[in-house]
Amino acid sequence: MQFQLSDEHEMIQKMVRDFAKNEVEPTAAKRDETETYDPSIFRKMAELGLTGIPWPEDVGGIGSDYLAYVIAVEELSRVCASTGVTLSAHTSLASWPIYTFGTDEQKETYLRPLAEGQKIGAYALTESGSGSDAGGMKTTAVKAGSEYVLNGAKIFITNGGIADYYIVFAVTDQEASSRNTTAFIVEKETPGFSVGKKESKLGIRSSPTTEIRFEDCRIHERNRLGQEGEGFKIAMMTLDGGRNGIAAQAVGIAQGALDAAVDYAKERKQFGKPIIQQQGIAFKLADMATAIEASRLLTYQAAWLETKGLPYGKESAMSKLFAGDTAMKVTTEAVQIFGGYGYTKDYPVERYMRDAKITQIYEGTQEIQRLVISRKLLDM
Repeated sequence: MQFQLSDEHEMIQKMVRDFAKNEVEPTAAKRDETETYDPSIFRKMAELGLTGIPWPEDVGGIGSDYLAYVIAVEELSRVCASTGVTLSAHTSLASWPIYTFGTDEQKETYLRPLAEGQKIGAYALTESGSGSDAGGMKTTAVKAGSEYVLNGAKIFITNGGIADYYIVFAVTDQEASSRNTTAFIVEKETPGFSVGKKESKLGIRSSPTTEIRFEDCRIHERNRLGQEGEGFKIAMMTLDGGRNGIAAQAVGIAQGALDAAVDYAKERKQFGKPIIQQQGIAFKLADMATAIEASRLLTYQAAWLETKGLPYGKESAMSKLFAGDTAMKVTTEAVQIFGGYGYTKDYPVERYMRDAKITQIYEGTQEIQRLVISRKLLDM
């Protein structure tokens, strides 16, 4: 068993770490405060090849793998969780289903510009009445000749409003109890498509989250992804990989908070000596570092399994579950180490704490992860 990163992975890690430090971190706090998405950061990521890390070169990617991808999301999230999730949703949720289920024409038309970073992608599954219960969706797609007519609305869309292409799920057979959902690639310019309310959020505030709506939105059948009735399968398989991205985001948030806490504990003095020398603080830092390393190993393992084409659904649920809980615990402890200063915006740990919470909610709540894991265990 090999625990050392390859030269390629170390090179990507260093490249993204330098980019995050120099290009992302300087404006992270301001973008969070003003809830501002900066498109220039995505363009710079595209120039570095980060928007197509795991995809082959013949479809516009750089020909690396899923481990390199989660390393990139981790390093970005270490300084700005909003930037990390922008890349995660673009890659895992929008590009992956096209790569896996798309036709050659769809890959050339949609995956290539996504991989090259000319376009941004998003994923539209959640509705106001169907969050964890994805089977309760109400958005419909009615066949009309060579087209489908979409009507309905989706909420909590990461990259909403800024995305060019949306992977959308809709009910195509009202009578069927199963296999009644179909996936579509919807372009933002399509008549009948519109962006609704933009959410004002606790965390990841420079990543736009919006509602999207469909009013007699006509989608040609060539934009159907996979076969009619395969939508639920595509949605669930996409979320398996998406959880790897969110686990990586959680690891990055936690690592960023630990970095800040260690630096502060070395400088801050109480009772005449640095607080890092106090057993209570030192033990907190030790526990934080241990939990982060365990989360990282779980996340890297799931990404490695996906790269090798091996089953990874249970492992991705475990990594997302453990890393999300770790991010929340570590950032809370980081704020505690900073004391009153940690509760102010003068230091980044309050932002890390706000950002951490969402990693326990999206891509499947922690309760859903436990359900996924337990079902996998019962199948053994």
